[in-house]
Order: sequence, then C-alpha cells, then structure tokens
Amino acid sequence: MNVVSPIRDKKQIEGMKNYLKGKNIRNFLLFSIGISSCLRISDILKLKINDLWDGRKPKEFIILHEKKTGKYKRFAVTKNLNKAIILFAKEYDLEQEEYVFQSRKGINKPISRQQASFILSEAAEYVGIKEPISSHSMRKTWGYWAYKEKFSLAIIMEALNHSSISQTRKYLGLTQEDLDDVYLSLNL
Repeated sequence: MNVVSPIRDKKQIEGMKNYLKGKNIRNFLLFSIGISSCLRISDILKLKINDLWDGRKPKEFIILHEKKTGKYKRFAVTKNLNKAIILFAKEYDLEQEEYVFQSRKGINKPISRQQASFILSEAAEYVGIKEPISSHSMRKTWGYWAYKEKFSLAIIMEALNHSSISQTRKYLGLTQEDLDDVYLSLNL
C-alpha cells in the first residue's frame, strides 16, 4: 500500500475546494466531508442523502456506524460543511434514500474508492501538491490540522478510532518542521 500524505498547506486546501467547487459540486462536497469529519472513504461513500439532509436543511450532526470498526460515530456539521451541503442541495434533486456520491454506473450506487482518489489527486495536482494524495489524505488532513491546532493526541486518537497514541502519532505524518515548530513556539 502506498503511503499518502495529509495536505499540510491551508492555501492548498482552499485551492482544492475552489477547484472542485468550480468543476463539480458533488466532488466539492466529497472533499468537504472528508476534511471535516475524519471518516474513512468507505464510510463517506456509503452516506445517503438522509444522513446529511432532513428534507429542508442540513442536519446538525452526521451519525453512522463505521464500516471498518463497527463503532458508532457522530460528528458535528461545521459551518463550511453546512454551506457545502446547501450548495449540493441547490444543484441536485435530493431523494432521501439515494447515495450522496452517485456513480453514473448502475442504479443508486456510490462512486468507487478509486474514483474518489482520482478526483482528489487531480485537484491536488491542479493546486501544485507534490506529495502523494488519495481519498485517505482527507482523513489524514483532518488529523494533521487537529494536531496543528493544538488538540491533544488523545482526542485525535479517539476521533480517528485508533487504539494507541503511538499509532496516531505515526499516522499524522509529522515532519521535522512540525517538531521544530514545537521547540520554537515554547521559547522558554
């Protein structure tokens, strides 16, 4: 399995959002959910309209059982994600039992993990990201930025459903530059 990276530059995150929003609102929503939720791509792709939309407006929380762990997961819909859901609702006819990320192949089937990775790597290439990016990068990006915003590794570990702090630390893909920032910001 290839090791993929989080997106470490907020300007590149915004660039990807803008690129995807201009190209396809569905793909913009895919990225928005991925970087806002720390869900695995298998869980994102199985989302249905009624997981996000109550018939009139975006839900305040998205609730599901994770495919890999079987664990219950609930996360708050952020302001940015709320806006992305509203944009999506304006663009598409929302049938409550349909998958959010519909494939053109088959009836009521989600796109594949490979298609999601292709969409994201194309956007990453457009904004000049050199590191390997795939659908899993969204989850890593959430963890990386939660860490950069000074949330504890224990909280991040819990959100990612990891079994140890060391697993989370390795997963985040921290660089020497990140460690240097710790030394410089303490300045004791």
